Amino acid sequence: MVTGFGFGFVVAAQVGPIWLLCLRSVLRGGIALGLAIGAGAALVDAGYALLGIAGVAALLTTWEALETAAGILGVLVLVVLALRALRSALSPPTEQRSNRELNSPQAAFVVGLAATASNPLTILAWAAVFAALSSAVPDMGSITPWTMLAGVGVGTFTWFALLSLAASVLGRFTGPRFHRGVDTAAAIGLLAFAAVLAWQVLAS
Repeated sequence: MVTGFGFGFVVAAQVGPIWLLCLRSVLRGGIALGLAIGAGAALVDAGYALLGIAGVAALLTTWEALETAAGILGVLVLVVLALRALRSALSPPTEQRSNRELNSPQAAFVVGLAATASNPLTILAWAAVFAALSSAVPDMGSITPWTMLAGVGVGTFTWFALLSLAASVLGRFTGPRFHRGVDTAAAIGLLAFAAVLAWQVLAS
């Protein structure tokens, strides 16, 4: 479980679209939204880890049509999230409070689930993790799958819980201007990730 926890924590700690989504959601709507996004991401990471253990993740990366479709879907999701962040940055404070796109932990969980699942970089990351693990540990059968999956889920959720806590504390000392800056930075970052992903899809 310790190995799975480490993998889940490290993969989640990489700055990416879900990282930015969690940060701005906590600043806008509170720590519960960040925890819900983290729970969604943890569930998807555990699912991809299961595919990695089964050897399916590596197969998915060699199936060009599926990889391309996942890439296109991922680009669309990132662009939508970026536009929402930009709209929030440009809206008056009163309108921001009344038109939050994530107005409940349930909605945040679904968005975290969908955004993580539609990101093909997540699939590639877990395929690489288990390829490296297979090389380092020839007998993968010695690793208990369910313990590994539990570790991955807990590791991912732990990272997002820490990020949510830090963002919540930060939010107490900042105001609307800072929040608009975070929204703008998140929009730019999400569009940048979408552009990189689109380039990778076109180049493949």
